[in-house]
Amino acid sequence: MAVDELQAIIQRCQILEEADFKGEDFNLFQVAGQKCLEDGYAAQLLEVVQNEKNKVIIKNMGWNLICPLVRCILMYKQEDDNREHCLKILDLLVQLCNAKELFLGLLEQIEQTSGEQICKTVMLLLQPLQTVLFKLQNKKAYSVGLSLAVIMNQLTPLPVPYTKQQIQEDKLGLCQCCNAVVNFAKPFVSEVVKNMEKSSDCNDTELKEELLKFCMKSLKYPLLTAQLDQLESSEEHPFRHFATEIIDILRDTRELIQLVFSHHKDRSQSWENKEFADIEQKNSAESLACLSYLMFVQYFGIDYFPMVFSPSYLLQCNMAHIEVLLNRTEESVLSKGLELFESVLLRMEDNSLLHQYLELSNFITVPQNLVKVMTLCPIEHLRKKSLNILQLFINKFDAEGKYTLFRCLLKTSNHAGVEGYIIKNIKDQIHLALMKVGDNNWFTGHHLVSLLDLVLLLPDGAETDLLQNSDRIMASLNLLRYLMIKDGEYDNQTGVWTMLAKIEQNFLKPLRVGLNMSKAHYEAEIKNKKENRRDSNSSNTVCSVTVSGEKLPAMTTEMQLQVLRSALFTFDLIESVLARVEELIEMKIKAV
Repeated sequence: MAVDELQAIIQRCQILEEADFKGEDFNLFQVAGQKCLEDGYAAQLLEVVQNEKNKVIIKNMGWNLICPLVRCILMYKQEDDNREHCLKILDLLVQLCNAKELFLGLLEQIEQTSGEQICKTVMLLLQPLQTVLFKLQNKKAYSVGLSLAVIMNQLTPLPVPYTKQQIQEDKLGLCQCCNAVVNFAKPFVSEVVKNMEKSSDCNDTELKEELLKFCMKSLKYPLLTAQLDQLESSEEHPFRHFATEIIDILRDTRELIQLVFSHHKDRSQSWENKEFADIEQKNSAESLACLSYLMFVQYFGIDYFPMVFSPSYLLQCNMAHIEVLLNRTEESVLSKGLELFESVLLRMEDNSLLHQYLELSNFITVPQNLVKVMTLCPIEHLRKKSLNILQLFINKFDAEGKYTLFRCLLKTSNHAGVEGYIIKNIKDQIHLALMKVGDNNWFTGHHLVSLLDLVLLLPDGAETDLLQNSDRIMASLNLLRYLMIKDGEYDNQTGVWTMLAKIEQNFLKPLRVGLNMSKAHYEAEIKNKKENRRDSNSSNTVCSVTVSGEKLPAMTTEMQLQVLRSALFTFDLIESVLARVEELIEMKIKAV
């Protein structure tokens, strides 16, 4: 019987001195204790642990019972007496066992757990672990840091609940566990704060550094990917509560403002291995980006933020964080980047951002990242939001800034729709310049002529794919038509009449040739399809068609004809605007 085996081992060890305990004794005690728990004799094991005569034995060997104890506690139901007995045994072990061995045993148990048991195990052992840490005299800061690191490493692979329903259900217990972990850290935060109050020289304690590492990890996981919008019900949002606690730790340890303005300052340890150093730097950058989002979008800790900085400086400080967030592809992270960008832009007045800011690399890469979201992101509401934010960003620059940004985006976007959008913006700025609104001389005269060189041309001459570039071509033609109507040949404020020959050579003539070629090609294709349809006596024959160099999904003949007619309609639209431009040019030349 398991209890008899345990009693036999206890009686044998009671007559031995502490120094005489052998490895065999430890193994026998562990096996017998585990068997008692598994066979349902937790009450008898509790009596053994409570017996004062066994104090020395439990002090040295009791930590070996942690693994079977945890397994049984998680297995038994809440109302089961055996579960209650196991919990009492665990409490006694925390009081009686050697602190160092028990500390290692608790951490080992947390490390070994997996799957659905992770959060349950962590929450069960947090209180015992906290008690043991306070008993440790040596390397306490290191031990606290190791505990938090092991716990966070175990939690990190778990999926973060994202939808409101997932958050409310909290199937794996992650929401509850995260808040339990931050409560576990609070006494150590209080200890750091007390030390800081006693002496200003205690600002850089080891314990403070370990707590800071925990906060940085928490910002990356789970907060970077967590949904932080308020829940519809009156209950408190678990991740919002967790974020508040993390911000409070940073504030109490006087690190909050320092981190907000750190600009990815490398606080990590020095790694000889560059790969490790890059990973550490990336993790730090993502944590700081999340911190900025929490402060400037969700307003966590904003009451402690000094309101003395200009909106343009706040934008400059956040551009690196925005770039980090926009480089990710997850909806939860991308949306944080867009919201942070929007938030800092809305603090600024239109036309107030100096063009010199474009000399900073982030002010070029961030709008380029926005373009990628606009054109490549599969999530429609994020594409639309990024377009609105790009316009907001454009509006904030002075005239020279807008001019420089337009040139950059025309050269780098490689997307006809984006180029068409930028050309429309150029047209709006020219209109303001001609109406003498503000200092807009960058959109008249020789500056504009240089910009029009980028706008009024076909990338591949007459062989340009007109269908694929239709957005850009239509925007360019509309701009040219506007210039012909609004800027008289005698005024020539925009310089367009000076460069008319160049425009005809590089844009209008190749466009006319390209249109004729494209229309002839598509008309021939339509004729072909109709003849094939007559021959097969069916409009439901499935085959493929290639448009603009891309093979479309398999379609019936009738569907293909619709696509081809749509392309012809686009060509007719371009041709009608081209004809109007040519007519305006002819009229002006005759008038002269």
